[in-house]
Amino acid sequence: MGISCPGMKLHGSGFIVTPAEARELGLGRDPRLMQHIRRYMNGQDIAARPRNVMVIDLLGLTAEDVRRKFAAVYQRVAERVKPERDHNARASYRHNWWIFGEPRNSFRPALAGLGRYIATVESARRRYFVFLDGDILPDNMIVAIALDDAYYLGVLSSRIHICWALAAGGRLGIRHDPRYNKTRCFEPFPFPDANKTLQKRIRSLAEELDAHRKRQQALHPKLTLTKLYKALDDVRSGNALDAADEQVWRDGLGTTLQSLHDDLDAAVFDAYGWPRDLTDEQILENLVALNAERAAEEARGIIRWLRPDFQNPQGARPATQTAIAAVEETAETEEEATPVAASAAKTWPKKLPEQIAAIRDRLASTHGLFTVDTIAAGFKGAKKKDIAELLDGLAAVGVVVAVEDDKGKRWRNARSSKGA
Repeated sequence: MGISCPGMKLHGSGFIVTPAEARELGLGRDPRLMQHIRRYMNGQDIAARPRNVMVIDLLGLTAEDVRRKFAAVYQRVAERVKPERDHNARASYRHNWWIFGEPRNSFRPALAGLGRYIATVESARRRYFVFLDGDILPDNMIVAIALDDAYYLGVLSSRIHICWALAAGGRLGIRHDPRYNKTRCFEPFPFPDANKTLQKRIRSLAEELDAHRKRQQALHPKLTLTKLYKALDDVRSGNALDAADEQVWRDGLGTTLQSLHDDLDAAVFDAYGWPRDLTDEQILENLVALNAERAAEEARGIIRWLRPDFQNPQGARPATQTAIAAVEETAETEEEATPVAASAAKTWPKKLPEQIAAIRDRLASTHGLFTVDTIAAGFKGAKKKDIAELLDGLAAVGVVVAVEDDKGKRWRNARSSKGA
């Protein structure tokens, strides 16, 4: 079962209400509304300043239920949401106009019962993770991770994971901001096999980090994480801070923030058993190798569940051989991808993160089975040996699927093998 997902996709701004409007609709008078009018946050609420808004969440109710139980809420949604939905091209959105367009039915059980969960903004120049209270519904531009243990917040907040996320996640928008794709950035990421002492250390530092940021923002309402982490990047890069950034640094107690991150990075490096002075390229090489080890474990039925009580309550073993057979059967009939013409080939990057990103971009436009030659043809100066190693690494983390038959070793995009 998945424990990460983008948040709710409303398809109707009329669902959003202020606390005052929520009281007018009956919140505070009718206790039943507590589960249907909830706090709501989007990416800007995390990165900048919270809007302090709520959202009407009617999942599980029919339109008749809403009208009979909550007449004022029904009128609000019928007047503010239904007219917009009536013109939506998707029939399910038109017919179920009182419910979010994407209410994330399958993901909600993962959040149920948690007092808090980890969240990050999907598209942002700087990557950071925070805890949100369990009663907050996240917006579609937030990636929610249904873990309440600060140990995981600490590992995700470390340089090791940020390096991985930047290489794996791709870019989005006009500004080409890094995107946190849960399928690429979170799900394949190999967490360390840390002993209890290091887990406790990372957990403690992560709790302190989360509390520090929340405390300083409460003391300084204009302080944003966007500006605070920009100032941190500038300080680490040796860039001079202007007057505005100096104020941000003081309000956010930036030196303390930097110290917390430095200590957290050191603890996570220790948890992996790696030297603390690894370069980004070396971090990625180690993570890809670790993923290959974990993939081999999973092929033997050993899976390191993050929440075993939720993800695998019956202790079931994966149907690995069935999955492999399905891939091989499909490979017999799938066409091979067409190589890029030599005139359209791009220069092969020199650094590993850029090489991974280049291959990911090439894979996005590649359909069907492909070989090392297929991918290498798209780059000037690329060594086939390097391409092969990177494809093996991407296969280990679930981005591509390797297929071996009488035609030799080939690959396919993992999404196509799942019909996605």
